Amino acid sequence: MFSSLCFISTLQSLAFSFLVHPMHVSVTEIEMDEKDKRLEIMMRVFADDLEITLRESLKQPEFDITKQSTPALDAIMKEYLAPRFKIVVDNKAVQSKYLGHELEGDAFIFYLEVPGVKKLKTIQIHNNIITEAFEDQSNLVHVTVRGTVRSLRLTKNVPTDKLTFDVK
Repeated sequence: MFSSLCFISTLQSLAFSFLVHPMHVSVTEIEMDEKDKRLEIMMRVFADDLEITLRESLKQPEFDITKQSTPALDAIMKEYLAPRFKIVVDNKAVQSKYLGHELEGDAFIFYLEVPGVKKLKTIQIHNNIITEAFEDQSNLVHVTVRGTVRSLRLTKNVPTDKLTFDVK
């Protein structure tokens, strides 16, 4: 009886550990604002995953993301995102402008924009944030153009992909 209870307890512990294993994911939403001729970008990243990544990236094992001032964290994120998040619109590289961040629950939301985008037929997105720290990181990207939403799942092995929209 005791051995079967131990076996059941072990199975429950294993099942629970699989259930609580963290999922490493970010979600980026890009929306074409035709009126203001820009791409509006909102990137949601789990704070704990980002903190681990920045500790490694900055080579500061004691780095605490929650103790950073807004200007300090914005400067760090602007530098961190620049080589890891890139956009090409209609075969032309465009420069994203970092606007700021906010903390919402257990995630940071980063705001960026790409001004001067008059129309968008194709968009290529490179997003390999956090993949240096987590092999299983998935960066989901949802792009909205004229009410049509298309999505990508970018990973360490496939950090770049392209979407095409019907523009009339």
